[in-house]
Amino acid sequence: MSINWVMLHDQEGFVRLPNERLIYTSPPRTSFSLTPPSGYKGPESLSVQSSAGHIYLTNQRVVYLPSQKSPAFQSFSSPLLNIRDSHVSAPFFGPNVWTALIQPVSGGGISPSLPTIQIKVTFKEGGAFDFHTNFERIKERLEQAVENTGEGVRGLRGVDLAAVHLEELPAYEGPRNPEPSAPVSTNDALSAPPNNQRASVLGPEPMEPPPGYEEVQQQSVANELEERLRRAS
Repeated sequence: MSINWVMLHDQEGFVRLPNERLIYTSPPRTSFSLTPPSGYKGPESLSVQSSAGHIYLTNQRVVYLPSQKSPAFQSFSSPLLNIRDSHVSAPFFGPNVWTALIQPVSGGGISPSLPTIQIKVTFKEGGAFDFHTNFERIKERLEQAVENTGEGVRGLRGVDLAAVHLEELPAYEGPRNPEPSAPVSTNDALSAPPNNQRASVLGPEPMEPPPGYEEVQQQSVANELEERLRRAS
């Protein structure tokens, strides 16, 4: 964590580090404060305040730039792995607040007698949960990358930050069930022969009527006509 060590840029706000990617930018009316953690009894005092500004989340650090800069406070930054115990508070009245504890870095403008600093960011125009969700996701990816190097937290310098996956992983979709087919009873399945066997048993369909079919049909018509004439008489 450091104060007034961020290289500022007129158009982009601040100069990016090598392989640094911007993940989130807050609305402009985001306030900021740095104080010793609650319960601190040491002699050092610290109070850095800003009523409005932007907080930025990148794949390497958190950066805050106040809207009204002063010689005492122009910028703040902290590596992601130096931030712990972060959470969002949602009061019944008022905006949501993101709070965390930060371990200062050597030469960052914070007294060595302060082992940790409390940061409090008030999102007056919303965005606290979006910021926190992205922060936790990116920090987890960095911790996994550092763990894979086998060098502990200080091994971040040996991590290829360009290769760390930053996007949301796609949701898992299980195999799709096939369309249900019509149920077949066990008896039907056992007794019904295959189509080719049924064709061989029944034989091919006749193409012409059997011999004597027309004579039989004519005799049947004559018999029916004779029976009607007999009934009419």
